Amino acid sequence: MIERHYLEHSLLQLRKLKSLADKAIGQIDDEHLFAALDPEANSIAVIMKHLAGNMRSRWTDFLTSDGEKPNRDRDREFVVESGDSRAEIFSIWEEGWHSVFHAVSSLAPEDLGKTIRIRDEPHSVVEAINRQMSHYAAHVGQIVLLAKHYAGANWQSLSIPRGQSKEFDVSKRGAAYDLKQNRQKGGG
Repeated sequence: MIERHYLEHSLLQLRKLKSLADKAIGQIDDEHLFAALDPEANSIAVIMKHLAGNMRSRWTDFLTSDGEKPNRDRDREFVVESGDSRAEIFSIWEEGWHSVFHAVSSLAPEDLGKTIRIRDEPHSVVEAINRQMSHYAAHVGQIVLLAKHYAGANWQSLSIPRGQSKEFDVSKRGAAYDLKQNRQKGGG
C-alpha cells in the first residue's frame, strides 16, 4: 500500500536528517555551537532552537490543532539567551525530534487524506509532512555547512569523502556482487 510506504519512508528520511545533523554537530565544540559568522547569521544553536520550536508547534496534536501554537514564541528561537547551554539546546533539540517521530509514527494510512491547518492555512497531511521535511532539510544543510566550516581540517565526512567516489562505487558493486553470488549458491 503506497500510503504505508509513504509514511515509513517519510519517517526514515526524517531520521536520516536528524542523524546527519547530529553527526555534524558532534564534530564541533561549544564555542562553535554558539558562533555566528556575522551579526545577521544564525549560529548552529539558534538553528537548533528554531527547529525544535517549529517541531513542538507543528507536531503536537498534529491532526487536531493548528500547527502554529499560540504559546510558540518564534522570535525567541532566534536569540541566544543567558540560560542557553549546550545541554539545554540539546534537550530541546531531542524533545523536538521526539515530537516529530512520535507524530509521524502514530499516523495511519487513512490519515493522509485528512486536512490539517498551519497558521490557519489548510494542508493535506501529505503536504504538511513534505513542507516540514523540506524545511528541516534546508536547516540541516545549514548546520552541516557551518559545522564543516568550524571543524576545518578535522572534519570527518558524513558521506563519501572527497576523492573516494570510485573506491566507494567499487566497494558497493563488490558487496552487491558478493551478495548475488551468495544467493545463487543458496546462501542468505
